[in-house]
Amino acid sequence: MALSKFQLPGFDLAAFVRDTLAEDLGEGFSDGGRDVTSESVIPAGARFSGVMDTRDAIHVAGLPIAEAFFRTLDPDMRIDILVQEGASVPAGTNLMRLEGYARAMLTAERSALNAVQHLSGIATMVAEYIRAMDNPDCTLLDTRKTIPGLRHLEKYAVRMGGGSNHRMGLWDAAMIKDNHVLVAGSVGEAVRRAIAAGVGDIICEVDRVDQIEPALAAGATRLLLDNMEPPMLREAVALVAGRVPTEASGGINLDTIRAKAATGVDYVSVGRLTQSAPAADIGLDFTPL
Repeated sequence: MALSKFQLPGFDLAAFVRDTLAEDLGEGFSDGGRDVTSESVIPAGARFSGVMDTRDAIHVAGLPIAEAFFRTLDPDMRIDILVQEGASVPAGTNLMRLEGYARAMLTAERSALNAVQHLSGIATMVAEYIRAMDNPDCTLLDTRKTIPGLRHLEKYAVRMGGGSNHRMGLWDAAMIKDNHVLVAGSVGEAVRRAIAAGVGDIICEVDRVDQIEPALAAGATRLLLDNMEPPMLREAVALVAGRVPTEASGGINLDTIRAKAATGVDYVSVGRLTQSAPAADIGLDFTPL
């Protein structure tokens, strides 16, 4: 896959790679802009072959990002991606083969691995939550709890793990939460203000069942049922009676997700998918040519 073929709406891969490498190389510092170790130890013409493999069983995400790092420093590097994005692979699986200039490989190595380890860690956790949820009628969502600057990549990794994305940001849907209600005076008034502003998608958070009817009457298009235990969730779903989609959120982990999804909600959202996923154990071994 060439660098130009990997595209995410709103995400500039070339700029991301350029800025990440610039950070690692210390561009802008008086002695920066170079990999002092590789330049001093590795001859300019030396060539390596390399294999990236996983030591964990993972759902794969981020290999095209890794490729972009290597190709930016050696456009003629031979790169073979050996597995599909989103694939579930066992420990010991080879993910990518490389052949090119040794300096370029070593300089790009950490940035490339960081991307694949982080994104595959997210995808793997998402798949684990979907298995624990064990409910094809309920969709697992992420949240806006992402590392600044990495939202598009992290939400991409969620999709590679089999999950779906909540709103991308503050712009593509209104989400009325308790602080908005505090200022507006009531759930119904907050929703009415969003309607009057011409907002099409209005997600309204409720934490009590008596807030459901006012939110629906005012025009909310989805209800986020916040921090409700399964009995209250079932009551809320029954009151909504299919008029809008419902989402369970808050206090959801591997131990609680199945019971909450079984209440009849359409969605379950989990912030820890992007906030707390551990990095996958992925390595890159080189051989001189």
